[in-house]
Amino acid sequence: MALRWLSRLMDRATLGDKSYDFLFEPGPPDEVVSVDCETTGLDPRRDEIISVAAIRIRGDRILSSRSFTAVARPRVAIAAEAIKVHGLREIDVARARPMSEILPGLLHYVGGRPLVGYYIDFDIAMLNNHVTEMLGVQLPNPRIEVSSIYYERKYGDAPPGAQIDLTFATILRDLKLPLFNQHDAFSDALMTAMIYLSLKDLRARGVRIPRARTRSAVDHHGM
Repeated sequence: MALRWLSRLMDRATLGDKSYDFLFEPGPPDEVVSVDCETTGLDPRRDEIISVAAIRIRGDRILSSRSFTAVARPRVAIAAEAIKVHGLREIDVARARPMSEILPGLLHYVGGRPLVGYYIDFDIAMLNNHVTEMLGVQLPNPRIEVSSIYYERKYGDAPPGAQIDLTFATILRDLKLPLFNQHDAFSDALMTAMIYLSLKDLRARGVRIPRARTRSAVDHHGM
């Protein structure tokens, strides 16, 4: 915690464009932003964003009608395997704006609010490639990882050797939430926002997610 605070302090001091100092200020109380990116591949060192969505959450409301969405034109080719996942081809992004033009609007939309995501570190790493180019620093926003909250609610008291499943579809199913068109940035951000609110409610009420009993546990109980 102390190292992160010190890093934020140093980044704020070296911020390349002081008009973005607002990123280091806390966002409105009880507001977070669900974020998702679709990319040219899975290597943050060389791949780039081709689609990004951000949706504000205020209290227990998802402000989907005020979302931020954009398709971006990357500087690298889209990997064939990535196209199979999200369906975005070179022709689909050829006339889109580059991330350098999209990023200012996204940063003003997000502000200093915490960022919510499913494996959020990857999305932030992809965003930081462009933030660092523009501002010389990385995003200072706090991160909220929904799979970690889900793990705590379902597996926090699990015995050693318990089978762990943190897949997106399983989380949605356990929380009785709908599965939309996955690997679309807006749909993924929206589903992640719903997951976040469901888990937040469970945690506030002290409710755990039930686990299927293993056969050994069932057999032991029956003896």
